[in-house]
Amino acid sequence: MAEQEMGKRALVEQRLKNPSYEIFMGLLSILSIFNMILLIILDDPTLGAVLALVNIVLVIFFAMDFLIRFIAASSKSHYFFREYGWADLLSSLPFSQTNILRLFRLIKVYRLIKDYGVRNIGRAIVKDRADSALFTLLFVAILVLEFGSLGMLKLEVDAQGANITDASDALWYMIVTMSTVGYGDEYPVTTAGRVLGGLVILIGVGIFGTLTGYLANFFLTPARTKETDPEQETDVQAKLRALKDLQAQQQRAIDELESLLGEERD
Repeated sequence: MAEQEMGKRALVEQRLKNPSYEIFMGLLSILSIFNMILLIILDDPTLGAVLALVNIVLVIFFAMDFLIRFIAASSKSHYFFREYGWADLLSSLPFSQTNILRLFRLIKVYRLIKDYGVRNIGRAIVKDRADSALFTLLFVAILVLEFGSLGMLKLEVDAQGANITDASDALWYMIVTMSTVGYGDEYPVTTAGRVLGGLVILIGVGIFGTLTGYLANFFLTPARTKETDPEQETDVQAKLRALKDLQAQQQRAIDELESLLGEERD
């Protein structure tokens, strides 16, 4: 029973190589399904165009995720048919009818996290803080891009003298504002829009500042292996045993000297 449990845990750890990435993909799945519901609630072609463009960004992530999992799978047929790889493939297509299949991704992520354990997930995230920060920044950037564009378009579209009047204008403004480039070709004219733009600038400075630090650390820090080399581990153990033997010999020599000194005194 214990061996089966250990085997199951090993299988889960193999599939859940990066908990931060799995959580990131799960959050994207939740966001895409939420967007489907939001599209029905808003019932606005202009705002719906923003969601359609954001969905293209999500499609890129889902398509890359499918390719990574398919290439890395030890048995591609097992992944495709037994682990819902077909659902991953269909959900990465740019069709609203297949977006509901992203529920399968969410279910898989939930099962993996449940089997792996919340505490183990927390330890893994804390241990690999750099990747966790990167995926958090990516998700926050997508949220700002989507909801910032929706908010800006809602505030500006009917304003007098507005130049942010459609989905492409709003998304372009959010991209250049988050990146702190600020071309000035698109800008808010309402007070509420300017307040929203200011918040996006502050968030963008934090996102790109942290991202720059991550990239600098990634390229400048010497590569380190995350897992210990078995041969290196064996060599360290051998050296440790040799040190213990040497310590034992020294202790015996000290005991003999103390014994001789005691006899001479007597």
